[in-house]
Amino acid sequence: MTQMEIMTAYKEKMSPIKSTGRKVVVLLSGGMDSTTLVYYMRNLGHEVYPITFDYGQKHSKELTSAERTCKKLELSYKFVEIGLGDIAPSALTRIDIKIPHGNYDEESMKVTVVPNRNMVFLSLATAYAIGIGAEKVAYAAHSGDHAIYADCRPAFIDVMKEAIYLCSDDEVVLNTPFEFIDKVEILKIGQTLGVDYSLTWSCYEGGELACGRCGTCRERLEAFEKVGIEDPISYKE
Repeated sequence: MTQMEIMTAYKEKMSPIKSTGRKVVVLLSGGMDSTTLVYYMRNLGHEVYPITFDYGQKHSKELTSAERTCKKLELSYKFVEIGLGDIAPSALTRIDIKIPHGNYDEESMKVTVVPNRNMVFLSLATAYAIGIGAEKVAYAAHSGDHAIYADCRPAFIDVMKEAIYLCSDDEVVLNTPFEFIDKVEILKIGQTLGVDYSLTWSCYEGGELACGRCGTCRERLEAFEKVGIEDPISYKE
């Protein structure tokens, strides 16, 4: 097949996404966006198989959140341990690099990038999908991540869609339904789906309570404020 034929076949398989009962592997961190994606895929009628990664993140509390959501929804999930701290240093994985406070569009936030994290996650999720006969892999990249996270941007996603489609005779499809919306819109979707956000965790700090000051806390709080509802988790500040 030519490159054009490959992409045409891919697009035909991707659109439209219908309620088919087909298996989909969803990357679930335990945060707001990926948790909403799990509910979203279930609402479409898919069999959802969450996959969660312990990559040495300081905010390992998110792993507990992912587990709690899966238990609530009675979903079996895959837990994978991979150590990225040594080969992909970041403020999220190294105790000698401090978590910055501020908004995502600030230069200081770049230390929270875990180099190539999503390519690693998507590769492993694709292997899992092929192994269980799933037709789709989904992750919750959204427009709010585009400023500093290269592996959430449309250019990266387009290339990964093609790579994932080509890597298996089963033609696994990568789905990113939140790619061009922000956390506010994701929260609105979650409201309609009845997402239990009290079970989610977003903060990059490894504390008992969310710090309220790091980039992901501020983005989360801003979303709840704009939607006009109270965030159900507790904050230090």
